[in-house]
Amino acid sequence: MGTASTNSTKPAMRDSLIAAAFQLFLERGYEQTTVDDIVTLAGVGRRSFFRYFPSKEDVVFPDHEQCLADMTRFLAASADSDDPVVRVCDAARLVMRMYAENPTFSVQRYRLTREVAGLRTYELSVVWRYEKTLGDYLRTRWADRRDGTLRANVVAAAVVAAHNHALRHWLRSGGEGDPLAEVDGALEFVRTTWATGGQATDAPAEEAEDVVVVITKRSTPMWRVVREVESSLDDRT
Repeated sequence: MGTASTNSTKPAMRDSLIAAAFQLFLERGYEQTTVDDIVTLAGVGRRSFFRYFPSKEDVVFPDHEQCLADMTRFLAASADSDDPVVRVCDAARLVMRMYAENPTFSVQRYRLTREVAGLRTYELSVVWRYEKTLGDYLRTRWADRRDGTLRANVVAAAVVAAHNHALRHWLRSGGEGDPLAEVDGALEFVRTTWATGGQATDAPAEEAEDVVVVITKRSTPMWRVVREVESSLDDRT
């Protein structure tokens, strides 16, 4: 029973710190709020804060580390028969579900990051880590393609862009509507554009061009060779 009580206390303390931090951010502003202010309101010590959050910025984004870990495991569990594009689209949905679990908090965080330049920079670093995770998976799946690295980078960026387009639209609305339906529509655009049906096919061949073979003597004047080529092409049209 002692172990169960300890384990249940930890998430509660973490949640209390997050709630205290955002209460103060909204009341005083992010820059004006210190870690000491947060722990005082939460009724815990500084050591408790830093046990969960390395910095004040991290308390604004408390769930991304776990989501990145979940995404990495999800991609690692992919089967060879899975379409890589479909798989990364499904991985992006994990992130949207994280936001959708607490719309009020998600909207508050969005508004806060719009006001604080340092938080926008932090947020961009988090987005880059998601994109890198998707890209690493795709580069592995497409390692046998001539355009594998390029395709992986482009598709990973497209998935992140589609996800963020739907996420921002939902957040700007104040968390109204169904964010999962919005992201499904955005990711479907990526899937229909890039999905390969699970096969790591080679780069698409260029459109076939007409090839004309002319057999002639070495001494034949060039003007006559050109005329024969033109004549052959005219016959094909």
